Amino acid sequence: MSLTLATPHTPTAAPALAPREQEALRHIAAGRTYLQTARHMGLSKHTVDAYLRRIRAKLGINSTAEMTRLAISLGL
Repeated sequence: MSLTLATPHTPTAAPALAPREQEALRHIAAGRTYLQTARHMGLSKHTVDAYLRRIRAKLGINSTAEMTRLAISLGL
């Protein structure tokens, strides 16, 4: 009988966010609306919405509160 050592399951790291996704997240976490964020970033509010949808999909986040908590934990 042979013994095999198994490594403990470690969660994989969250996918990296693109710089513009990080910027949009920072604005939303600061309490800005999608429109305010879009104006500050020089984008349409639809583009900001797309960035935030991508963040939610990448990280499995469902609410703005969770996004804000993530931004704080990332130091944004």
